[in-house]
Amino acid sequence: MNDRTIYITKFDLERLEELLAAAEEFSYRDRADLKDLAQELRRANVVDSIDVPPDVVTMNSQVKLRDLYTDKEMIFTLVFPKDANIDEGRISVMSPIGTAILGYSAGDSIEWHVPAGKRRIKIEEIFYQPEAAGDYHL
Repeated sequence: MNDRTIYITKFDLERLEELLAAAEEFSYRDRADLKDLAQELRRANVVDSIDVPPDVVTMNSQVKLRDLYTDKEMIFTLVFPKDANIDEGRISVMSPIGTAILGYSAGDSIEWHVPAGKRRIKIEEIFYQPEAAGDYHL
């Protein structure tokens, strides 16, 4: 985990808290990634959608990431679990990488635990952020 300030919109926070509440009914406490997401939400700076900085990863943002261990570049859209499809480049916020990038900014490097071990990723660029584009309903 990192000590940098992360941002989340009130709208995203409400929807993610609902997801975590539903997951709790199905024993999410056994999943470290969901505990990590809950922890990240607790420490986030919560802002109105119109006030989120345009370089912050929010829900439905499309981002370019770089794995700093392998130098591999990846482009993903951060989505809710029901919309996830790795073959189409849509990763769930409840996945380890999804949880890791939520609320961080372009240029940030993040060290995170994934099933294969520890990864260090850098958010290289945000191609699309709904709030910056005025798409507050996503």
